[in-house]
Amino acid sequence: MKKLLISPSKMALGEQESQIYQNILKQATDISLNLMAVKVENHPDEFLGWCYELLDALNNRLNYELLEPQQLPCVKKLHTLLTEAISFLQLKALRITPWPVLCEYLQQQQSRVLLDEHLALCDYIDRLREQSLAELTKEDRLVVAGKHLNSHDPAVYRFDVELFAATRTNKAFHQLLADFPALFDQALAHIPLQGEVTREHYSAFVTAYQSIFIDADEKPTLAPATRLLAMRRPDVFTPASQAKLDTLCAALGVAKLSNRDFERYWQELVCTITRLPWYTMASGDNDLEQRLCANKALLPCLFFYFAEDSAQQSNYYKLLHKPKRSSSSKAPRRSKESAATLVDRALAEDDIPEHIRAKRDSIIAEVEKGRSINDTLTLMRTIFG
Repeated sequence: MKKLLISPSKMALGEQESQIYQNILKQATDISLNLMAVKVENHPDEFLGWCYELLDALNNRLNYELLEPQQLPCVKKLHTLLTEAISFLQLKALRITPWPVLCEYLQQQQSRVLLDEHLALCDYIDRLREQSLAELTKEDRLVVAGKHLNSHDPAVYRFDVELFAATRTNKAFHQLLADFPALFDQALAHIPLQGEVTREHYSAFVTAYQSIFIDADEKPTLAPATRLLAMRRPDVFTPASQAKLDTLCAALGVAKLSNRDFERYWQELVCTITRLPWYTMASGDNDLEQRLCANKALLPCLFFYFAEDSAQQSNYYKLLHKPKRSSSSKAPRRSKESAATLVDRALAEDDIPEHIRAKRDSIIAEVEKGRSINDTLTLMRTIFG
């Protein structure tokens, strides 16, 4: 372990990397004796690999039974520093990464970064894009806005709706979206669905968007606004969540943004990303690359750190494996219109056989009563084969 801890001192680290390394070492001091007991066989010769190795040692090889209670906050802080360092280093590499290398990386890491789930969300949004927010069901509207509900039935929503940028903590935004969806439609209408998006388009959106919050208790922030923009034009706008904004700015080499700096978001993030090599080179030689290209401004989100168990932490996975309700528990009933909309979306999937589709009315009736679509389809398959 000692050899691992000192090895970055022999690497050609830049100023930012050196500062990150010193911060990690400082935090590791309080658990140095515990770390020395960890066996290390892999000694990476570059800093990103070093961060991954030390993080793996922290997660999987450190003996937590020997830690004192006062040492646990140090371990947690060290874990945070390492995951932030990995995100920074991976995002920083995007400054020079060509498109083929980016695509190859995502293919190699597709399980870890939940690539299929991310793209399933993109595909679902693509089917909603021509509709106004006011026309959508509550569940679909929140798919666009980035807030998960237990009513996002995994038979229909085969992804975590909070991928790319969660907005659940933005209470004023969600209250206004629920009360005045048409106002958000008017703001988004300034962003064309195809062709070039100009600064004038964006400025008109910002003016209209901010006006919605004039009488609200909270001022508008970047995270929910950029989530809406990214879902409307995923080839132009990158979502900027509060938790990841500082890391993204540092990695791209731009000055730190506040979460209300709409002007600099365009200049520092949108314009910077659209000039990067992989972005300008993006093209689709196969189905996967075509889907990645269509959503290329979202791809930096896939270069933040993902844990090994990221799939199990997905809201989609948790709902899919949620324990069955007892027969005595009450489930919320759905309106017939809402139930029919969700059932039709589920039955449109390619893996649904025709004899199950023929039971549409029965399925809708069960969903109206509160049974989940996933459970209902499972029951139908069991009964009818």
